Amino acid sequence: MSDTVAPAPLWEPPAELIEAAEVAALMRDVGAADYNELWQWSVDDVERFWGTLWKRFDIVADGDPSRVLDTHDMPGARWFPDVALSFPEHVFRGKDAAAPALHFATESRALEQWTWAELAEQTTRIRAGLRALGVERGDRVAGYLPNMPHTVAAFLATTSLGAIWSCCSPDFGTRTVVDRFAQIEPKVLLAVDGYEYGGKSFDRTQIVAELAEALPTVRQTVTLPYLGDAGNWDEHFPATDEPLAFERVPFDHPLWIVYSSGTTGLPKPIVHGHGGPLLEHLKTWRLHHDIKPGDRALWFTTTGWIMWNYLVCGLLSDISIVLYDGNPGYPSLGALWDLADEADVALFGAGAAFIHGCMRAEVLPAQGRKLTSLRSVGVTGSPLAPEGFPWVAEHVGPHIWLASTSGGTDIAGGFFGGSPLMPVYSGELSCRMLGVKVEAWDDEGQVVVDDVGELIVTEPMPSMPVKFWNDAGDERYRESYFETFDGVWRHGDWIRITDRGSAVIYGRSDSTVNRGGIRIGTAEIYNAVLAIDGIEDALAVDVPPADGTGDSWLGLFVVLAGGAELTPELTKQVASAIRADASPRHVPDELLAVPDLPKTLTGKLLEVPVKKLLMGRDPGSAANAGSLANPEAFQWFVDWSRERGPVA
Repeated sequence: MSDTVAPAPLWEPPAELIEAAEVAALMRDVGAADYNELWQWSVDDVERFWGTLWKRFDIVADGDPSRVLDTHDMPGARWFPDVALSFPEHVFRGKDAAAPALHFATESRALEQWTWAELAEQTTRIRAGLRALGVERGDRVAGYLPNMPHTVAAFLATTSLGAIWSCCSPDFGTRTVVDRFAQIEPKVLLAVDGYEYGGKSFDRTQIVAELAEALPTVRQTVTLPYLGDAGNWDEHFPATDEPLAFERVPFDHPLWIVYSSGTTGLPKPIVHGHGGPLLEHLKTWRLHHDIKPGDRALWFTTTGWIMWNYLVCGLLSDISIVLYDGNPGYPSLGALWDLADEADVALFGAGAAFIHGCMRAEVLPAQGRKLTSLRSVGVTGSPLAPEGFPWVAEHVGPHIWLASTSGGTDIAGGFFGGSPLMPVYSGELSCRMLGVKVEAWDDEGQVVVDDVGELIVTEPMPSMPVKFWNDAGDERYRESYFETFDGVWRHGDWIRITDRGSAVIYGRSDSTVNRGGIRIGTAEIYNAVLAIDGIEDALAVDVPPADGTGDSWLGLFVVLAGGAELTPELTKQVASAIRADASPRHVPDELLAVPDLPKTLTGKLLEVPVKKLLMGRDPGSAANAGSLANPEAFQWFVDWSRERGPVA
């Protein structure tokens, strides 16, 4: 354990926030003195904790909820095995029909809204139409749809039948979509004729036709007109007198299928049940985000990212959500802040890359905008640079609570996040999420504090995947999370948990840079480098020697800002920054300028696939081109590696 002095907090919760927070009421009810004591109470007996939340949130179900967990084995733990419930039933439960449910805007469409009555009507129409198409409990309905109200209604309608929802964003290409949907064999495909992005319209009718041809299990394709007037949506989903009803299913009955990035093979189809996301997101939105009745939440996402599911789960609480479809940087990076102002949001969320972009573009969110209701900014997707924390305080507002969160598609939730009871420190995630027994382990499986280790979860969570679809014997599931340490979840991230209970994420553990026995995450290198003027993006790759002897080769590939050149002076500046902010041992052996960096469709750097490529792996086995947002960027590395030859 280090002897470093704790830094001064950037933000501390005011007394009135703590007093009114729902999590504070829970803390008082269980007799905990502070948040860390409450977290300890929540993980000492996870059955007691989740059983308490079941009662606190008044979950409606058939059967007996007294048996909370049948076994603590991972994988294999089954939560509330004796009940039947419905996720969408809880979305609509107790809502005021005249109150707003959804707000929606695009690059070209002004902000509009659906009330709860309108959402219920549209959900009922789609539900009746799906039944007429033969959709039954357990069938899969696939969506190729943008982030708009009809997509939310389609998800709720599908799952109200006990059918299973899965969605891809319409900016995904044919192969990328087929790689996902072909694995789950959908019965119905719901698609859109096109989408808008960056001031341009993109027709997808040809791709929709290709998808229908490539997915032989699809009995009917229903197309929603978005760019034009053609489509058969209203024909298949007309007005109906049928009531909105809900099929109650077992707690772990599949709700949706989401996908891993699929950078080194077919994307893993990850199945979550009805009950896990229900409990996880009542906990997250009410206890961690401290959302209040009537609040509005905006989290920028596409339907191809788990944050879409996360945002829709906000509807479980008595709030409305704001959907935006388009380029967050069009016509400028101020567009989302304009929407947050116009929609009067209380919680504004985005990926860390968006905040970093705003910093580089010198966006001033508070200038010329009231942001009257804004209380909190949420950040996820990748580690937010330490410089991003004071930027939010200075340019959004010193009163703003910054909730940096780390979790994943795998659990449809978070391991670390924010709490209205906890201070915020620059570069840190404020706390471990309630009910998540997360630890940092060294290579020998020993717990470490204030030192970097593997992110490990030692007790089951309700939102852990039920399974992977078509995964015989749970083989891929076990390999993904339980192969390194038997019986506990290894997530694949390097973290440091402080003695204050906060955490720092250092990047993926399988892309760690190990130089001279000193391991650091790539995020530490990026934090140092991206603060330099003239560098827009960076990718660090540590390649071990082919013969297993000698030193590894550390390459740093950078994307330069317009007009910048990789001069000797800039190279020295990079080396100095890494030496000072990361470690002298982690100064790269080579610094190379590239036109672009390969990323997944959800914006994550392809660190491991590039590393495998530079270690001599065949490009086709190193990365799945269909999972890439910019395949040409990966091709640059393929061509460069062939011309360069072995790097180490």
